[in-house]
Amino acid sequence: MTGETGTTVLKLGGELLEEPDGRRDIATAICRLASQSPLVVVHGGGREVDAEMTAKGIPTRAVDGLRVTDAATLEVVVDVLAGRVNTRLVAAARVAGVEAVGLTAADAGISTIQRAEPYTAAEGTLVDLGFVGQPTGADRPVLLDRLCQAGLVPIVASVGADSGGQLLNVNADTLAGHLAGRLGAARLLIAGGTAGVLDEQGRTIPSMDMDLMHRLIADGRASAGMVAKLIACREAHRAGVGRIDIVTGTHTDNLDTSAGTTIQQVAQERAPVSPSSAGRAG
Repeated sequence: MTGETGTTVLKLGGELLEEPDGRRDIATAICRLASQSPLVVVHGGGREVDAEMTAKGIPTRAVDGLRVTDAATLEVVVDVLAGRVNTRLVAAARVAGVEAVGLTAADAGISTIQRAEPYTAAEGTLVDLGFVGQPTGADRPVLLDRLCQAGLVPIVASVGADSGGQLLNVNADTLAGHLAGRLGAARLLIAGGTAGVLDEQGRTIPSMDMDLMHRLIADGRASAGMVAKLIACREAHRAGVGRIDIVTGTHTDNLDTSAGTTIQQVAQERAPVSPSSAGRAG
């Protein structure tokens, strides 16, 4: 790898990975980013999970973009995310020239995961999320460091395990923000199906500060799926991540030219990532 020495953490929404053409574009984008700096990819796959649950007759429930996960839902999440979504993306990345390695958050201490406490929704209600994991800890993830140093690109599915080996569903945005902080990343790049954070008229907000982010969450203007992204950005910001962007990853093979929102930074000391949100696949 050449270019910057600071790591980039790229979070991919599952909607970008469903079709072969989309995976091909994203694989090319991964190749571009990996040529510039060490790269760690985290992905979700919520819509494919939803489709599989519908096919199996399992009802879905989410709060603020976080999937409420019972035992049947967890089985689908693990099969879909750690199975076909991860493997297909690794295969597409390798075709694009990326030496990609497929992983989950359960692999070799990538992230310590504990079962999430009941979640206070934006509307104020307390919700038990079930088999949902919350990333914890502040130590650098050694496996990711070693893979990046070897010129490989880890592609991490948002599934983890607690200290007792219980598999847990981890929100992909939350995991990406947490890993960005623990890696001391130069950049967190969140790519999904929308062009960044949108205002009431559906227009992209080109840049925003922490105050505006808090207001969007508190007053309900942020959509359910965007709440988890904004909370992940807040935690990465607190951990001192140098640059944070939320962009569209649809129909593009160059995420650096995608429309989106930049989270403005302020000078501050680097601080450990604190628990925030957890749980939806995607």
